Amino acid sequence: MPESDRLPAAFPLLHSFALWATTDPDVVNPSILAGVPFEPVSVSVTKKYLSAIQAWHITQGWPPPLSEEDHDHINWSLCGLENLQGSRKHPLQPPVTLNMLQALQSTLKLNDPFEACVWAMAACAFWGMMCFGEVSVPSRNAFNGKKHLTHRDTHFGYDLDGRLYVRLNLPSAKTAKSREIQSVFMVPQEGLCPLGALQNLAKVVPAGQSDPLFSWRDRQGNVHPMVKTTAINHINLVLKSWGWGTTFGHSFRIGGASFYLSQKVDPEIVRIAGHWHSLAYEAYIRAFEQVTS
Repeated sequence: MPESDRLPAAFPLLHSFALWATTDPDVVNPSILAGVPFEPVSVSVTKKYLSAIQAWHITQGWPPPLSEEDHDHINWSLCGLENLQGSRKHPLQPPVTLNMLQALQSTLKLNDPFEACVWAMAACAFWGMMCFGEVSVPSRNAFNGKKHLTHRDTHFGYDLDGRLYVRLNLPSAKTAKSREIQSVFMVPQEGLCPLGALQNLAKVVPAGQSDPLFSWRDRQGNVHPMVKTTAINHINLVLKSWGWGTTFGHSFRIGGASFYLSQKVDPEIVRIAGHWHSLAYEAYIRAFEQVTS
């Protein structure tokens, strides 16, 4: 914005800004991004932005930029956006990209039990479009073989064309009905292979059929299920060291869906493979150029 338009800021500019910030922000000059994608914010955050702009005007000796009627107009528009976005209370989480996966794999020590487990979780959550809670447990004592993945739930096989695949039978998927088992199928991927990650984990962390699939061994040889927050925090330490921001539990699921869509996979196939029961998955579509770069 030209400096002359910033103070005082006119209603059309602030109205446009509010809509821009609450949907999917795009910028005219991509060079200012420095590799960091813009993400939409919630309606409540947008209103806080407007309050901050008003406070800035006042501290500069100008009257408030928006009248009560102006606020009513903007709130009406934001209310409409909120209805279109459904029940989403927070901005969509940023996707994990192939570059992030490569950085994660190259940084983690895959012969270390803990980091081998983190890598297997990340690879499977991405390529299998799984919620991170489906490859982890909320706490160490919360593991339940009837609810969480065990080695018994993992099946390697070959399809009719002789191609290798792995099937994970989720005993309690987030999108499944009560007692419904959902299966996640994954195939080999060049360089960032989820099958290779699982095979490496089985070698580094040998365990029994009833033990957690995503687990690690301490120095005493005890097997521990991987806790979600512990794994996410470890992943974020790595990604931040590479200059990226924070990932969240759904970032891998979103990244996997975005990648498949960018490769022109039929959206209906993506919906079925990701076990979405509605068109909500469309909200996960991201800047595919970023995902595949």
